[in-house]
Amino acid sequence: MSLLVIGSTGTLGRQIVKKALNDGFQVKCLVRNFRKAAFLKEWGAELIYGDLTLTETIPVALHDITAIIDSSTTRINDLYNINEIDLKAKYILIEAAIKAKIKRYIFFSILNSYDYTNIPLVKLKLLIQKRLKKSKINYTIFNLSGFFQGIIPQYAVPILDDKSIWITNKLYSISYINTQDIAKVTIKSLSVTQFQKKILPLLGNESWNSFEIVELCEKISGKNAKITKIGINLLKLIRYITKFFQWTWNISERLSFIEILSKQSNYNISIKEILYILKIEPIEIESLEIYLSEYFEKIMTKLKEVKYEINNNNINQIDF
Repeated sequence: MSLLVIGSTGTLGRQIVKKALNDGFQVKCLVRNFRKAAFLKEWGAELIYGDLTLTETIPVALHDITAIIDSSTTRINDLYNINEIDLKAKYILIEAAIKAKIKRYIFFSILNSYDYTNIPLVKLKLLIQKRLKKSKINYTIFNLSGFFQGIIPQYAVPILDDKSIWITNKLYSISYINTQDIAKVTIKSLSVTQFQKKILPLLGNESWNSFEIVELCEKISGKNAKITKIGINLLKLIRYITKFFQWTWNISERLSFIEILSKQSNYNISIKEILYILKIEPIEIESLEIYLSEYFEKIMTKLKEVKYEINNNNINQIDF
């Protein structure tokens, strides 16, 4: 089976490419910048020039492709162009896939997305999802919650840098999952007919709220966190104000994601049935504790090495 991965240089996309190559798939990556994607070629993937904003490049990229895995998303600094660019491009991609007789199409959306239809990016994903459901393509849509990788800049890095961690006054839990595990499930699902024309949740085995994550980071790193609380209503007010000025539109749209924090959602969805079908044991899905422990261990080891090198250099510079 030959795969075309879209969004292959992203946090999730690169893990999908790596897993697919390791499992023996022929992988092609649609990329805009060959230099930025050079590491994918080194792994063994074939790079194909394409840009979703240049729709004429899409059909050519589907030559000899069996399945499409779309892990791309709107660039955070371009949220106001999603209707003009991303939605149109994704529709054309789906139509091209139909004409090319693509056998599988995998798309990633957001868990409980129907609760957040006021968020432009979520609305975009729902429209794409609706188009896939109307098509005759054997699609699989995985609804995601949050990535382990997103926790690092939000919680771990501020603790290491002695900077404040900004936390809202709402304590709702999210079932974070490692992108490597998402990739594992995604690639295995390609050969499972039960997942065709299905929308499935894909999340971790345990839910965490902000304070629980902070406590975990403190325990593993041995450092105390500086916490700054901010109210949901204040964030909503800032979003309301920024909507009035074109130069602050992108700020407003980023703040729209606070709606996810201001609603209690059902994240207690089990993926045991999915794992059972894929013959993956729940224990194979990495826990947040293990992920953060490995991260802090690597960072602490690196810091010790740097400190050792600095001390040695200082000693060598002393004039005896």
